[in-house]
Amino acid sequence: MSKFKEFSTFKKIVIILVALLILIPLITFMVVFFRIHSAQVDDTYESQYNKVEGVTNILLLGTDGRENELAYRSDAMMILTVDANHSDIKLTSLARDTYVDIPDHGKGKLNAAYFWGKEDLLFETIEKNFNIGIDKFVQVDFDDLMNIIFVIGGVDVEIEKREIKSLNDGIPGAYDACTYADKGEMQLIKGAGLHTLNGYQAIAYARMRYLDNGIYRDQRQRKIISGMFNGVKDLSMAEYPKLINSLLPYVSTNLSVGEMLDLAFTSYSFANADSLKQAEFPIIDDKHVKGGKYKDAGWVWLYDVNSICVLHDFIYDDIMPEDNEYLKDDSKIELNY
Repeated sequence: MSKFKEFSTFKKIVIILVALLILIPLITFMVVFFRIHSAQVDDTYESQYNKVEGVTNILLLGTDGRENELAYRSDAMMILTVDANHSDIKLTSLARDTYVDIPDHGKGKLNAAYFWGKEDLLFETIEKNFNIGIDKFVQVDFDDLMNIIFVIGGVDVEIEKREIKSLNDGIPGAYDACTYADKGEMQLIKGAGLHTLNGYQAIAYARMRYLDNGIYRDQRQRKIISGMFNGVKDLSMAEYPKLINSLLPYVSTNLSVGEMLDLAFTSYSFANADSLKQAEFPIIDDKHVKGGKYKDAGWVWLYDVNSICVLHDFIYDDIMPEDNEYLKDDSKIELNY
């Protein structure tokens, strides 16, 4: 082969390699772009609060609707806060049984707002009762969450001895509902300790209802979300497109492509924290909340309306609830009877 032909062949190889280096990321981005658009839903709600610069509140909704149900309540509600002002990511559970004023529907449980008006009414209810601005939402059905957890390789959760029986009682039903192609043979949990839960095990854990109460259930759900966060926080930015491409078919959101990318780059610099900062509202103690049956609402949490400052301080000012000065003074407690 002449030197000219050798050079020509070499040049073709270089051109092909360069083309691949350019086209593969481009194609990956286009696929992710398409998937993001397919996951988006129309949303017309406008927050009554001005956006706080540097803080983005995303409402995470876990729904548990049964087949052919057109209306159902939200099973899990958490505020995921990306706080660039304090370089933190925070996760706040909102107890589903919190007694609130639902606009145009009277008083009832917080999760009933989703039943009556989906995301928009739930947004409005949270903002009206808690004075917290909600910027966006991400919704996932619990059945789809099983697939997401399989995709990321499971979640690490510390299982208590008292939880084992209730967890194993729920695993067969979750396994039967799981649609993940490679879910394998059903596996029960054999002992207490740290376990890497697969999709159906994790959902069985998050759904446990009768072992204790809703607050413990919220804590278990936060453990699952925290475990998912810890499972992906060490990925490089180059690995994010593949991950997003795998996860988006299972979620719906009103985040735009630009907003997703902006949040990804904003949070990447501080997403290597050891863990998410976590909180729960109402404040569950023997002073600022009262649980029980009330009027025709069933079992609810009546909460101290003045304690919303604790929620606000945690989200916007990075003050942990246990460090909040308000909780040290009992003179202003006013339950929402």
